[in-house]
Amino acid sequence: MSEGAPSYRNHRYPVEVISHCVWLYFRFPLSLREVEELMLERGIIVSHETVRRWCVKFGQTYANSLRRRRPRPGDKWHLDEMFIKISSEQKYLWRAVDADGNVLDILVQSRRDKAAARRFFRRLLKRTKTVPRVVVTDKLRSYAAAHREVMPSVEHRSHKGLNSRAENSHPPTSQRERAMKGFRSPGAAQRFLSAFTGISPHFRPGRHRMTAARYRFEMTIRFTIFNQITGACGLPTAT
Repeated sequence: MSEGAPSYRNHRYPVEVISHCVWLYFRFPLSLREVEELMLERGIIVSHETVRRWCVKFGQTYANSLRRRRPRPGDKWHLDEMFIKISSEQKYLWRAVDADGNVLDILVQSRRDKAAARRFFRRLLKRTKTVPRVVVTDKLRSYAAAHREVMPSVEHRSHKGLNSRAENSHPPTSQRERAMKGFRSPGAAQRFLSAFTGISPHFRPGRHRMTAARYRFEMTIRFTIFNQITGACGLPTAT
């Protein structure tokens, strides 16, 4: 097991099974019962409730480890917010990405006013431990008001057409929201999406920009990194 890998002490299943189930759930739009079925096909009997507990316990740990291995975020940040449904109520998912499309942070909030924007700005600065050169947003006035208060020395560009980088990062979240038939609570949404935005992008290297051989090579590297941070060495086959 690599240094800094999570502890699997007192778990009946080997790390390879645990990490593979967590990977399946956060990488693909699968339900917990579908993960259970895929594992059964391999001859591994594990309940969907056990998979759920593994995702809660290890998902964020894996995501944090993957984020620590990423390069330092770029100095141009793109911020945007999207609507999500939680128990039939409309909430807002705030998201920040850098110029390369790497998700810097997400935050589920009930409003999109100045206080909500200010809270997200401060959270971003604390989490990234860096100050951007440029912040790009849409024309929501809350951004401008919070920007003047939290980071007045940073250039702010407010234009709908300039913020496609952040808007293009929303579809995977929308896909998972539909597959899960919505989120049950703001806390559950925050926990899932925080882990999801750390794990899923790691396995989305931009296939359309690569040849098939290059893509397979890149994915091999990324699987190796994932195995290193989880402490796994591959999924055992059924006997």
